[in-house]
Amino acid sequence: MTSATVAGPLPLTPTADGVLLVVKLSPKSGRDAIVGVAVEPGQAQPVLRVRVTAPPAEGQANAALIALLAKQWRLPKTSITIAGGAMQRVKRLHISGDPLALLRDIGGKIRTT
Repeated sequence: MTSATVAGPLPLTPTADGVLLVVKLSPKSGRDAIVGVAVEPGQAQPVLRVRVTAPPAEGQANAALIALLAKQWRLPKTSITIAGGAMQRVKRLHISGDPLALLRDIGGKIRTT
C-alpha cells in the first residue's frame, strides 16, 4: 500500500510555546525535498513527508531535516528540535514560537508544497 496525499488536516498541533510537527523522514534520498502531506496506511494522523540526502548515521539525517525545514520556512535552526522519534522514520518536531503565527505561516507553506 502507498500513502495517500491529503489536502485537509495538517500534521501540526499547537502547544503552549510553539507547534508539534509530525514528519516521516526518508534519508539517503536522491535530493533534499519537502514532498507533501500524506496519511500513511494504518495511521489516522497526517505526516509531512520529507527526503534528505544525508545518511541516518550519527544524527546526520536529523540535522539535514532541521536545516532543510529552517531554510525553507525561514526559521532559525535553533527553534526546531526533535521532540520524539530521533531514531525512527516518523518523528515529532517541536518548533518554538507563537503557536498561532506558526500554524498560519507553516500551515500555509505546507499546503502549497
